[in-house]
Amino acid sequence: MASEKKETVVAEAKKTFKAPTHHDYEVILEPVITEKSMALLQKENKITVRVAASANKVEIKDCFQRLYQVTIDDVKVVNVLAKSTTRGGRYQGTISGYKKAILTIHEGEAIDLFKE
Repeated sequence: MASEKKETVVAEAKKTFKAPTHHDYEVILEPVITEKSMALLQKENKITVRVAASANKVEIKDCFQRLYQVTIDDVKVVNVLAKSTTRGGRYQGTISGYKKAILTIHEGEAIDLFKE
């Protein structure tokens, strides 16, 4: 008699997130679209977004997960400094600084921010 081993198939439960709130839209402002950020998205599954100046890492992670229904593994935050500029050699001004976050999306998950 050959005894068969019963294989139990454990289905991975997809993690569900709460519905997004108004506060989530105030924290996550817009994606940062540069050559470097597009390369990070394609090669390392990292997305770069502009965030509110008062937001912290935990808040950014929770808000992004609720908005886009993906799991975030890591959050890095960078304060981009303001730059002074000259227009026409005569008029001086400044380009405002802002806070951005680089979010690492869990392996196997993807996000399509730029739908056609």
